[in-house]
Amino acid sequence: MFEIIGTSAGVIWQYLDKNGPSTVAKLIRETQLDEKTAQRAIGWLAQEDKVVLETVNRAETISLK
Repeated sequence: MFEIIGTSAGVIWQYLDKNGPSTVAKLIRETQLDEKTAQRAIGWLAQEDKVVLETVNRAETISLK
């Protein structure tokens, strides 16, 4: 399971590096990760202090630090 989450964190990081800030919903849709795995991967990136999570106009937005 940790390998899947780590790999998914890499997918998310690469997506954000290429496309810039995104809503979490769009990120999940665009990367085609299942929601639970994506949320866990976002948590991994947050724990590693790699991303910023903000709420903008009631939408949760994620961006790289």
